[in-house]
Amino acid sequence: MLAIDLMLWLFVGALALAAAMRGRLLLTEGARSGVTEFVHLLPRIGIGVIGAGFIAEILPKALIAPWLGAESGFTGILIATIGGALTPGGPVVGFAVGAAALKGGAGAPQVIAYSTAWALFAVHRLVLFEVPMMPPRMVWLRALVCVPLPFIAAAAAMLAGKP
Repeated sequence: MLAIDLMLWLFVGALALAAAMRGRLLLTEGARSGVTEFVHLLPRIGIGVIGAGFIAEILPKALIAPWLGAESGFTGILIATIGGALTPGGPVVGFAVGAAALKGGAGAPQVIAYSTAWALFAVHRLVLFEVPMMPPRMVWLRALVCVPLPFIAAAAAMLAGKP
């Protein structure tokens, strides 16, 4: 984790340097915009992380393992894919639910299928954002060609072994 954090801070530093080279105003506005976004997102991230802890404790472990555990196979991957497609909300919700499922006994391939389905074709996002902004035929075609991807991701995870 430390290496990733360091890499991200180096990237932010490089962006700040590039902005500073283009002018002090750009650097100031970029920093102000970043801090504002951070302040707006911080409570949501906190709520998501705390909520994930509650979800993990509330989820009945006796049901998670048989339905979404490593031994649930294709059925668990199918359930996780449908769950991912039906999960509303942004990354704080989607990844919090995935983390809670892992903590509750779900298998890595199932959670990978869940998060892939959530990222590719969350139904609420298709209906509320994509269809009004793009030609519906293209949106549904995109969703249709994405259907196998959660299964492919889960299969790749199974082949790669235990994380």
